[in-house]
Amino acid sequence: MSSPTPTYKAILRKYETYSESLQGYYADLPNLLNDGYGYETLIGYMYIRLEQAQNRILYGGVVKVHRGARDFVWRVVNKQHVTRKGFLELYQNIFGKKLDDNITGMIVDAEKVRDKIIHGKYVKDSEKRQAICEILECSHELNELVKKHAGFYPFGSMRGFKGRADHLDNRTTKWVLRGLGFGVKA
Repeated sequence: MSSPTPTYKAILRKYETYSESLQGYYADLPNLLNDGYGYETLIGYMYIRLEQAQNRILYGGVVKVHRGARDFVWRVVNKQHVTRKGFLELYQNIFGKKLDDNITGMIVDAEKVRDKIIHGKYVKDSEKRQAICEILECSHELNELVKKHAGFYPFGSMRGFKGRADHLDNRTTKWVLRGLGFGVKA
């Protein structure tokens, strides 16, 4: 973990340094902080959004990089049980590159705090604030990395991300998905 985050105002200042798309993606964060919701609630909200973005990364990667049929890919991604390790494997299969160690490190640090909270363990408020900032930083780094690898931002509007490229038919898309490691029935 990096240096401690002393107050909720420090979280807001950090949030305001990120792009409009990232701020829009986590749009409820300032209101949750200002309305006095507990850090546990914020971490829960942010992990829901982070995991939604991970699904968007998988979906967008298959559609953009491998030209998969959008609706078919979305159905498969939506049904796929994605574990922490499974996401890393699918990411590498889709983009042909391993997720950067600094990003996985941030994810692991924040997950430790999240897991303690979910399992009813005591966590200091400073650790919770730090986890929130790490989720923001991780999201920013993932956003930039996916933009570099595939040309779209998963944390934000993905409107028009595919472009005009033709896509594969559903049958071929199914085989591409199986080859990438998705659980698609034959």
